[in-house]
Amino acid sequence: MSLLTTLTYALPHRFLSSLARSLAYSRNPRVSRWLIDTVTAKFGVDLGEAADPDPRSYPSFNAFFTRALRPGVRVADPDPRALLMPADGHISQLGAIEGGRIFQAKGQSFTATELLGDATDAAPFADGLFATVYLSPRDYHRVHMPWTGTLRETVHVPGRLFSVGTAAVARVPRLFARNERLVCHFDTDFGPMVQVMVGALLVSGVETVWSGEEIPAYGDRITRKDWRGKGITLERFAEMARFNYGSTVIVLLPPGVAEFDPALKAESPVILGQMLARLK
Repeated sequence: MSLLTTLTYALPHRFLSSLARSLAYSRNPRVSRWLIDTVTAKFGVDLGEAADPDPRSYPSFNAFFTRALRPGVRVADPDPRALLMPADGHISQLGAIEGGRIFQAKGQSFTATELLGDATDAAPFADGLFATVYLSPRDYHRVHMPWTGTLRETVHVPGRLFSVGTAAVARVPRLFARNERLVCHFDTDFGPMVQVMVGALLVSGVETVWSGEEIPAYGDRITRKDWRGKGITLERFAEMARFNYGSTVIVLLPPGVAEFDPALKAESPVILGQMLARLK
């Protein structure tokens, strides 16, 4: 186990994330410029794709990190039956949910019930499909809809804030089912669909387009919000939420509705809008 992974067991996750939040939202030009310049140089951020390519125009690091893209930089796959990749990043894993379990890495898995925080919520996805997409610090950090859906419920599941880097994913058991996360349930014309926004070390929050900040303070119990009847329908390819630092989004689909693009595999680089799967 790497030293960083070992340390993450002992690190004060919430304190560090609170500190990161303070820095990310600071409007002190020295702080924001130092953070923006450091991340841009270290991770090779392509500002040419940003709606505003001037790094000095962002009032805070968070504004830079959640930057919009220029129109036309990402487009939806033209196949009308294509479910779209929800974000830029890399495929961590994807495949079938077998025996109610979701594959994490060699020797590691977790149950859909653990991920969603409820056995009833997990039942429709038994023998279904999952795709786990990792967003690195260099990536566009807004998550979009794979398919048109009407928001039914969100579930905030409190937890730890382990790193979601490759080393941690390979070594920390049930990592995605242990980290704090926001589970978003949608109803679609093919049935239920879930997108799980998984927090990570130094992630200071998740924001949704319908409610703003969803994880600004860390709770100690599962919190459910019922959005039925509120008319919150998001179109295919529309923005759904954003991370205030790099993390992971997990898509769950029910059985028998779609097949993944066969070209996709673990560690495949992906971009928002490309085909994730195709409806049968």
